[in-house]
Amino acid sequence: MPTTVDWGAEGVKIVRAASIRGAMRGPPRTGRATAFEFSGTGGRRTWIGAVALGPGARTEAHHHGRHEVAVYVLRGHGEIRWGERLEFAAEIDRGDFVYFAPYVPHRETNLADTPLDFLVVRSDSEAIAVKLDVAAVEHPLRLES
Repeated sequence: MPTTVDWGAEGVKIVRAASIRGAMRGPPRTGRATAFEFSGTGGRRTWIGAVALGPGARTEAHHHGRHEVAVYVLRGHGEIRWGERLEFAAEIDRGDFVYFAPYVPHRETNLADTPLDFLVVRSDSEAIAVKLDVAAVEHPLRLES
């Protein structure tokens, strides 16, 4: 006979928007917060969270080590630059997905005077973010799909 599961306590987790906003660190509307981190709970090592960049803000050049990273733009208008010297660039808008293979140097920039919000999924829950000292090219190759 199958084991009975209390579905009221197992299987579904809800993270409210207010708790994510409250967990953001940094200037207003800027930061990173974990929504789900599954290691040790019987799930995979996936990390799911939110990243917000305030108007005009940008991240430092970095990579996430062995992690694969996918982002979904919830709102805003920005730019992703990547490569050894951040020599490639693409503008991103609400509804766009971006995938980063392991070790890809990149930087996100908010190009608008409104917030740029991402949903982020990483293939591992370990918080790897390796900051890079990169002399970015002045005029990157613009890639638009």
